[in-house]
Parts: sequence; C-alpha cells; structure tokens
Amino acid sequence: MRNLFIFLLLTAYFEGSGQYLSNLDITRNDALFTTYAAPLSRSSYKLDQGYQLLFNDPESGVEMTSSDGPNFGFAVRLGNETRFRLNELFKEPVITTSYSDILKYYYYPFEDLKTEVCFDVYSSGSAFIEYTVSNTGKSVMQVSLIPYHFYPSADSNVNFIHNNLFDAYTYRLDKKADSWMKEHNIPITTSIRAYYQSGLSLDSMVCITFKPGTKSNGTAGPADDLRRSLQLKHGSQTYWSLLAGFRTIRLEPGESTRFRVVLGMQDAGCGMQDGFRSLSKLALIDPASVISDDELAYNKIPKITLPSKDEELLYWSCFSLMRQCMMPPEGKCKTNYYVFSREPKWGWGYGGQVFHESLSMLAYAYMDPLGAMNSQRVFIQRQQSDGYINYRTGPYLDETIPYANQLTTSAPWFNYINLEVYKITGNRKFLQEAWVSGKKFYLYYVKNRDSNSNGLCEWGAEGELESVRDARVAVWDKTGRPMNFEGPDVNSMLVMEARSLSEMAKILGLTAESLQWEDLAKQRSALIEHTMWDNSSGFYYNVYKLNQGFTFRKADDLKIKEIIGFLPLWAGVSSKEHASALMRSFRDPAEFRRPYGVPALTAKSDYYNPIGYWNGPVWVQWEYLLYRGLNDYGYKKDASELVTRVLGNMVWHLKQDHVFWEFYSADDHQAGWNKTYIWAGIAARMLIDEYPGPAEKKKTITK
Repeated sequence: MRNLFIFLLLTAYFEGSGQYLSNLDITRNDALFTTYAAPLSRSSYKLDQGYQLLFNDPESGVEMTSSDGPNFGFAVRLGNETRFRLNELFKEPVITTSYSDILKYYYYPFEDLKTEVCFDVYSSGSAFIEYTVSNTGKSVMQVSLIPYHFYPSADSNVNFIHNNLFDAYTYRLDKKADSWMKEHNIPITTSIRAYYQSGLSLDSMVCITFKPGTKSNGTAGPADDLRRSLQLKHGSQTYWSLLAGFRTIRLEPGESTRFRVVLGMQDAGCGMQDGFRSLSKLALIDPASVISDDELAYNKIPKITLPSKDEELLYWSCFSLMRQCMMPPEGKCKTNYYVFSREPKWGWGYGGQVFHESLSMLAYAYMDPLGAMNSQRVFIQRQQSDGYINYRTGPYLDETIPYANQLTTSAPWFNYINLEVYKITGNRKFLQEAWVSGKKFYLYYVKNRDSNSNGLCEWGAEGELESVRDARVAVWDKTGRPMNFEGPDVNSMLVMEARSLSEMAKILGLTAESLQWEDLAKQRSALIEHTMWDNSSGFYYNVYKLNQGFTFRKADDLKIKEIIGFLPLWAGVSSKEHASALMRSFRDPAEFRRPYGVPALTAKSDYYNPIGYWNGPVWVQWEYLLYRGLNDYGYKKDASELVTRVLGNMVWHLKQDHVFWEFYSADDHQAGWNKTYIWAGIAARMLIDEYPGPAEKKKTITK
C-alpha cells in the first residue's frame, strides 16, 4: 500500500511538472523562443548577460550569441574538413529541452558523430556549455574538437593560468552603455574581466584578433576557417577576438567523450582569485537540478488544450520570455521587478517598469503569482504622497520627465492591472494595498489632467510618452500636441480605473464606496458617448478640449480613425448601437481588418505604414484589450478571428528568428523595432482566455 501511495504521488508530480518543455523535438522550423537569461534567484542588474541560440542562419555556426558578446561556438574536424556552419551539418540541431535559462539540443556534424549540447545561463555573470560527442557508427573516428569563443575586442592579450585544478584563460571585455543609459545614469558594468575554461585537455589554443572583412592569412590553422562565420554576423564591429581550443581524440564505435566550457564575468576592478573560484563552481553544476527547478517554476502555468503545436510552443515561449525579464530586489526596488529585455540589453528597455509593459502581468501572474504582485508593489512602494507614480520606476531610476509644470506619469492602467492580478492570485492583502494606492493615483490623475474641469481628461506633461503612443501618431503629427485634446483612450482607461476601484471596494466590503466609484465610471462614460462619438462616421475621436469639437486647426481635422477609437469597447463605454456601428470599421479589410490584426491607424489613411510605429503596426497588448472588448459585447467570432490573425504572425516570426518583437506588421510578415520584448508575453493570456482548460481550484497566495 505504501509503494502504491509513493507511485501515485510521483505520477501526480510528473504529470503536472512542466514536462512539456523538458521533452521537446524541435527544429529551426518550429515556433520556439530561443533566448536565455539567468533565473531571478541568480540575477543582478549591473552586470547581466543573456544569450540567444543562433540556429537558423545557414551560413552561420550553431552558436550561443549575445548582442555585444561574448559568444560560444563549436567546430569538429574530421579528416581535412572542419564543420560548424548550419549548411555543412549532416543533421541540423534538434532541441530537446528549453526553459528560460537552460537549453539542450543535439546535432550531427558528420554522419555517425552525434554532438549533444547543454547550455545554462547559471547567473547574470556566468554560463556553461557542456558537449557530449559520440561515435554512433561502426568504425573508429579520429576527430578534432574545437570549442571556440569570440567577443568584441581589439585586445588579443589573453592570460593563461595553469594550476592543479584547471587550465583557464582571462581577458578584458569592454561593453558600451548606450546614449539613453548615459543620460539617465544607469549603472551598468562596462569594464569586465572574463574567465574562460574549456574543460578539455587541449593540444593547443589559438587567440586571434581581426577586423571583419579582412582576408584570411591562413596562419591560424583550422581556427582561421571560423572567420567566415564571425565576419558574416559581426561585420559592423571594428574588431573581434577569437579563442579556439584544439583537441584530437580517437573515438571507438559506441564511445563518447564529454567536456564542459565555462565562463565567468565580473567587474574588472575585482580580484582575479574570485573569478577563478567561480569557474570551479560552474564545473560542478548538475543540469538536471537546474531543469528540476524550472519544472517546478513552470508547474503553475495553466494546462490548456491548444489547437496545434504552433500555439503550444507560442504559449510556453511567452512564459519563458516573461520569466527571464524578472529581476530580484536591488537598489531602490524592495521587491522583484522587470526589465523590457535582457538580451539584447538596451537603455530604453533596461530602465525599469512602466504601466503599459505591466499589462504582461495579466499573463505572468498565472506562472508566478507572488512575482506579479511584487512587480506591482514596486509602483506602490515608490508612489509619492500626493498619489503621483513615476513614468518609469526601476532599481536605479525614478523617471518623472517634467514638462509644462507637470510630471509625466504612465497611462492609467494601474487599478485595472491590480484587479486582474488579484483575480488570479486571490490575495486580499495585495488587494488592500492596491486599493489604498490606486485611489490616490486616480485622484491625482484626474486632478492634474482635467485642465478645464469639465469631467474629461487630456494627456499631460510629455503626453506622447504618457499615452504609450510615443511616435508617428497621425492625429498629433497632423494637428497638435496631445495635451490639447480630450481623447477616447485616456478617458476609457479612467472609466476602467474607476470600475476597477469599484470592484475592489465591493470585494473589501466597502459597499458605499463601491457605488461611488461606479457612479464616476458612468458619468465619464456618458461624457465620452456624448462628446467623442461621431454618428456620421461611426467612430470615436479626440476632441478639442476647449469646445469638445472635432476641429482644431481646420474643419474636422481630429477625425482620424486610430486604434484608440475601439477602447470604449474594452472599457464598456459604448452603447449597443455605437458598438454595432464601430464593427463596420473593425470588419472592413480596407480599414482595420488587416491580415495580421488591427493596426494602430486605419489603412485608408495616407499616413498608414504597417511597419511604421503608431501609424500602422499591430501592438499585441492593445490587441488583447480589443479581444476582451469584443467578447464582452458578444462579438465572439470576431474575437476568435482576431486571436488567430495576431498570433499567426507571432508564430511565423518565432519560426523564422525565434524571438518576440515589440510590434508586428498588420499586413505581412515583418516586425520591429526591438526584440525580446516582455509585453509580447500577453499573447499567453489571449490563449488562456480563448482556450480555457479544465476548472482548477483557486489558490490563494498568502504573501
């Protein structure tokens, strides 16, 4: 009986332990996200390195790369031929395990020569890659194993260290802070000392420094053949340095050899002894324990039934994206927080949290309820006494952006996100904190954004940033600054903020306050309907705040159909008649029913560009809000079709480049401008809502 109990216990664990990502069979043609960064528990802000598996470029090696180095690769020489480029391999890579921090795959550089790879970003400053090379044939093989390591540097001065434990190499690696980081005093580490150990008893090691585009001089032996791969990928760099080790071994049929390459990085001002100690620790890490931890972390993700492998890979990839963007408490942040992207690391995306990026918490809370709540607590803890919350809040940044005697804040999605997170976590302590903070923020906002006290708000301070739509917005580029206009976007958001506060109050037993907040939402809804709806065109527009008309400089110049005209559906503002009229534009292929989603601007506009910025592309988080609105008004078929079109383009890009993008073209398979972007993870929530799984008992998170 006891053995039966143990068997049932183990069966229950493994059936729900995130095994999907532990047992994959994925090629470069599948929709898997392949960027990796350290888990939250071993991450830090100032020196942080992520990597991407590059395995979709036929002319390139199968490599773990980063935007500014260092990078890992592996070549094998059999006879007179050296192979490392994808188009040279006997069999291309097949991924068997992939979580946010660890990856396993195998491939065959030559027939009967199997290479298995395990790569783990163990911490922000360390990683290891383990190779197992096996002779699966019937004949003896004499092969040369060539692990190589390359990084941007004009300095070929590599120090070799030998002791009783290992042979290792150390070199300087200089990284650059971009202009945004410099302007905002973001304290990233730019002067680094790297420690590299091949783990292979080497016959020789070559270090060469070259300028891409120069011709090979043939003096580096097989390593010289690696130049082509580096030159193709990094031609814009001035100099690159390459470390390549060589070991020739004899493999009998059925015989294998295994070795591990480890990399540690630290501030160049730190002592070298600590750096070398980190290498010995990395050499002992068991990948199985890392995978086991990941399986537990992914275990909370809802197990839903999806229509195809494409959607399954997209779904799990979304959680890997969001998980790897989470960082532990540091600096001014008392709890965990997120960055927009860790690889590549760029200033605008590395400063801290913003409300519109926090829409991703509507999905992430399913995986890490406490982490999602704590991310919102970052805003609560840094809120000023008058209710103001920064535009951007990070461990080393409070970005307020003063303009016109106002401070820029974030688009008012604060209470909406907090309520949605509560609905997933069931945590009343969090709800109480959010309620107190959320009231203060709402009152601050309406006090400072209703300049004529008519009950409708305009965007304030740096309105382009505050509104999310920060470039190429047709109505602002063609007419005037956003602070001149009362819009359906900001006011629909405020309706939802008031409704969220009403629901919070009701849950907390504050019946009278709940009714007051609901009344405020109704009053603003009525004003939107009365002033911003144009019956002749069946759409919502900005109005000039001084007279609530559609004219600013010339007749009807504010009547520009933008995605903001659909937000009253999401906020529950529209009457049934207005919603029905809106659907004519929504369903019109010449306007908003484009092949891959609802664009930010009607395609009929001469300003429309499907790969522009806020004048055409598809922004996934806004698509989710529209999806919710369509369902709420009973347009379920349109909502489902929207999911299919938007996610179809995301899947296509995951199959091509294996990354998520800031936005996607509405019309074709293009995407831009920044990749590995956290808010794309909200696609997982679209799938949860569209394909709900079996009802699960609600768990209350107590912290």
